[in-house]
Amino acid sequence: MPHQPTPSRPDDAPFWDENLERQSRAEWDALKLASLQRHLQHAYHNAPFYRASFDAAGVHPDQLRSLDDLRRFPFIDKRTLRDRQTAAPPWGDLVAVPERDIVYISASSGSTGAPTASPFTARDFDEWIDYEARQFWSSGLRPTDRYAHSLNFSLFVGGPCVLGAQKLGALSIHAGTLPSERLLFILREFQATAIWTTPSYAWYLGETAIRDGIDPRRDLAVRRIFVAGEPGGSIPETRERIEALWGASVYDYYGLSDIFGSCAGMCEARDGLHWAEDHIHVEVLDPDTQTPVREGERGEMVLTTLRKAARPMIRFRTGDIVSFTSEPCRCGRTSLRMHGVHGRLDDMLIIKGVNIFPSDVEALARGDRDLTGEYRLVVDRVEHLDRLTVEIERRHGYNGTDAALSDRFAARLKAVTGVSAQVAVLAADTLPRATHKAKRVQDRRTHVWA
Repeated sequence: MPHQPTPSRPDDAPFWDENLERQSRAEWDALKLASLQRHLQHAYHNAPFYRASFDAAGVHPDQLRSLDDLRRFPFIDKRTLRDRQTAAPPWGDLVAVPERDIVYISASSGSTGAPTASPFTARDFDEWIDYEARQFWSSGLRPTDRYAHSLNFSLFVGGPCVLGAQKLGALSIHAGTLPSERLLFILREFQATAIWTTPSYAWYLGETAIRDGIDPRRDLAVRRIFVAGEPGGSIPETRERIEALWGASVYDYYGLSDIFGSCAGMCEARDGLHWAEDHIHVEVLDPDTQTPVREGERGEMVLTTLRKAARPMIRFRTGDIVSFTSEPCRCGRTSLRMHGVHGRLDDMLIIKGVNIFPSDVEALARGDRDLTGEYRLVVDRVEHLDRLTVEIERRHGYNGTDAALSDRFAARLKAVTGVSAQVAVLAADTLPRATHKAKRVQDRRTHVWA
């Protein structure tokens, strides 16, 4: 069994603020409203884009008297950031401070288009790292831990997150994106107790260790795995399979370069991801009507920064589909929690009128012990109709028939999602393994990888 931590409320801990973390929802809203009123004024008076955008929409920061009033303000999205960056290089006219105040920039991966730069002032950067330390503490990381940071350092906003572990006091190993064999050597040599990577790579690294004769549960000391960058970390079936490989607990984090590293993450209770509500206001909206969805329902996540001075982000449409709860967590924190990212609008497939996300398939593939857990969705157009094929792998040593596996998986997929699909059963190790973010959809209708 993986390590099962007991949630705690460290009242005397340096990264636990009782008054902040356990305040009521009304107090959270009051805190956010006061911050937002100041932040909108800062954006309007210092960023040319926001002044023009607000004026064109007929709104002014003085009109914000409740959080609901924010819905009168216009959205921005990735296209906005790219267009403004092109029009006013190097980072666009959404920036609200002079360049002399900018001390750091990150950049998006460009996985959905051209990379966009994200600037930080010294205060922005310090507050980000302070929140990283708070988040690591909530997940059980302590000064006695040895933490191996295995994310890309090259402009990626996940790179500096290691400074949060250092601020907390953990011994921090800046491993970066090393070859698997080298990373396993470091984990074994220094007996790291915690690591941060993507869900796909955590899975791949565990399998690579076993292939190389290393038992992660016996030969390595890793007991906490922080993951981000993909929906898999919030899918119980995926977490359970990674935990079975490592004998460690998996904690899902969410962040984006356009704001800062970890905007949300799992505490030791691991019942959803706590939002950094003193830094970010979250809306979850119906993608079509732009109206709020009810708790537990899926909608597009829209984020507004509350404190980031260098480049305020006002009503940023992330494209991520999430659900949330406002129920207090058993860890004692009262911040909003999201139940992971269910998918992205640009990853969503519509098959015969039914919406399906790769994460819907992942839960089934990772939950079936006769499968390796790897999968891929292939979409073709046959006689003007879309056809979905799900490719899965049978595990080594499976003694049944491919036909039985295919029929069983197709029936479960139909029952859970309402989508009928052809299921192709492949031999183990046929599908490509990811060393960063996995590509799960091959859309042959446009000959473009999603």
